[in-house]
Amino acid sequence: MKHTRKLTAGLLAIAMAASMAGCGGNSASSAAPAPSTPAATSSAAAAAKPLTGGGSKIMYIITPSHSNPFFKTEAEAASAKAKELGYEVKVVSHDDDATKQAELFDNAIADKAAAIICDNAGADATVAAVKKARDNNIPTFLIDREINESGVAISQIVANNYQGAKAIAEKFVEAMGEKGEYAELLGKESDTNAGVRSTAFHEIIDQYPDMKMVAQQTANWEQTEAYQKVETILQSNPNIKGIVCGNDTMAVGAAAAIKAAGLKDIAIVGVDGSDEAAEQIKAGNMVGTALQQAALIAEMGAEQADQYLKTGTTGKDEKQLVDCIAITKENVDKLKNFVYSG
Repeated sequence: MKHTRKLTAGLLAIAMAASMAGCGGNSASSAAPAPSTPAATSSAAAAAKPLTGGGSKIMYIITPSHSNPFFKTEAEAASAKAKELGYEVKVVSHDDDATKQAELFDNAIADKAAAIICDNAGADATVAAVKKARDNNIPTFLIDREINESGVAISQIVANNYQGAKAIAEKFVEAMGEKGEYAELLGKESDTNAGVRSTAFHEIIDQYPDMKMVAQQTANWEQTEAYQKVETILQSNPNIKGIVCGNDTMAVGAAAAIKAAGLKDIAIVGVDGSDEAAEQIKAGNMVGTALQQAALIAEMGAEQADQYLKTGTTGKDEKQLVDCIAITKENVDKLKNFVYSG
């Protein structure tokens, strides 16, 4: 029966991948019950009169806090590519505060920015800021996180969170021996990626009746909060055998809590592909992670901004998926700074 369930999971993953190959959009929409089925339509924004920019050669790059290495990497990659393409760059952080993000968009408008590249502060809260930039002739190119409206941004380039979370969930189930109690740490509720990843995790894990989730808590993508949540979870669930985490920052926090409790052989997985997670995998404290190709996605944002400003089109659909790569002890040596060299 165990082999049958695993085969079923594999066939389901292949079927879903095949259905995605026939579509051309993004899997991370919070409104879609099947986030792996992206919309195939080209951007309404691309079909409208092209935005020519505010008049300067400044490209704004707006991301969450650089204290998270993922966001630091994407900001640096987008900045380097934009400079290579001949733009002046302003790199700023909204710290996941939608009000601060709106102020940064206002600054970009005041600076007559050529374009804005943004890893946004909320799928709903960001729509108004992107529309305001658009009303001022400034195109926005979203990376990593999408918004809940199409035809506003020019591009929404995101990791295939659904595919990646399912891939690492397979490794989690295998490490758990297809049975045992586990907990889940969720990301920030305002981020569509949190829901997409959790849904994908459970499409795999829930096929195994001997896998029992005993706790599910939000740690808001944060390492310290994850550490504290796991401490609390362990008090009520001493027999826990695994923790599935919505990102690597929380997974690293969970691993630290497990170590502090003197426990071993607890299966922990995350999503992102950070160097910190890679070190935990090498040390045997984590099973694996799903690499989001942050640098590649950020570079794509800068390249598409440049092409759009020069030609009036990116040549791509608005919503674009970049596949994740499952990282375990077998291939972790090929991972460095969110880049896979395999």
